[in-house]
Amino acid sequence: MRKIRTAHLALNAALLVSVVANHASAETPKSAPSPIYGVTIPDGYRKWQMIAPSVEAAPLDELRVILGNPKAIEAIESSTQPYPDGTILVKLAYKRKQSPDFEPATVPGQPTTVQVMVKDSHRYASTGGWGFGRFVNGQPVDEAQHQTCFACHAARVKDRDYVFTRFAP
Repeated sequence: MRKIRTAHLALNAALLVSVVANHASAETPKSAPSPIYGVTIPDGYRKWQMIAPSVEAAPLDELRVILGNPKAIEAIESSTQPYPDGTILVKLAYKRKQSPDFEPATVPGQPTTVQVMVKDSHRYASTGGWGFGRFVNGQPVDEAQHQTCFACHAARVKDRDYVFTRFAP
């Protein structure tokens, strides 16, 4: 059973990487800046390296993949904390759906959000050096949702420079 579960997770990670690669050439329209932080969706982010996949259980029921710009990858690989200014992390989230080709597999369905964290210790000094953005269909979500970003990160991962994601070997 453990081997099947491990194989299933590996297949899902490979499928997520494939989805990101297949969309790498897609043009991303310029987003409006997020409320509070002024973060936008960075150009070229779909070509960045994957840091880790993740699965969000109910009620969201999402497959996610976290990407990092070169500065983020370098910091994660060298275990550098705090992350240096200029680090950018992007989380792509998709509704989970059953694969039409391989019944035990879950594949990305409808995209739900693009979430962005930008490290700038001067600009975002009051929020641990991080600015946050959540986007649906390329547009930022309302201010109320952005108010919850830092509080959640501060309550759970302050000791890891406010970053949930860990490098997937």
